[in-house]
Amino acid sequence: MEPVLFDMDGVILEGPRTDPQVYDEAADAALADLGADPTPAQRRTLRRHDLEGVEAACTDLGIDSDRFWRLKEHYASVGTHERIRSGDRRLYDDVDAIADLAARTPIGLVTNNRHETAAFVADHLETEFGASFDVVHGRDPTFEGYRRRKPDPYYVERALTDLDSDRGVYVGDFPKDVSAGTAAGLETAFLRRPHNRDLACPADATVELESLSEVGDVASID
Repeated sequence: MEPVLFDMDGVILEGPRTDPQVYDEAADAALADLGADPTPAQRRTLRRHDLEGVEAACTDLGIDSDRFWRLKEHYASVGTHERIRSGDRRLYDDVDAIADLAARTPIGLVTNNRHETAAFVADHLETEFGASFDVVHGRDPTFEGYRRRKPDPYYVERALTDLDSDRGVYVGDFPKDVSAGTAAGLETAFLRRPHNRDLACPADATVELESLSEVGDVASID
């Protein structure tokens, strides 16, 4: 059976990305933990994902940039998980289709988002719908982990290695998902959501879908 791998933001979780306010608060919490007192300009830099800027600001403040980044990533996950628990960020209505697939073929979650959050969402889906993922990969809480985000196929390839497979389908909502899946040798499904209606379907996508309920028709599942 061919595995089916899913992106997370914009495919399982509503909305294409983490709310910027979550990262603002995460950076502030990390700075507080480290006892740093940045200028307003430094704080703005540290709230962003400009890695060179973050490293420079941390050096100026005399704090370890790797430690700051790990703390920021952790607190961003804490904030995201609270938004999911409270219902401020919801699952799409069609995610129950993933549980049906999980009963028939290996499934995986591969996202540019933080691994801590990917694991939380995987557990959340299992609790809510009985969809148990065979493999989960999000970005590592390091600068290198951030650089390996899609369209780099690094995390997709790690998932395939864990599944001992070189075939399957990757489902995503942005061209970078299609690029990563294609580079990893997979078929790719470009999923339409409200936030990507104006995007052209990538030329190298295997298929364009309107719902997760259609994924089973794409994958070679007995």
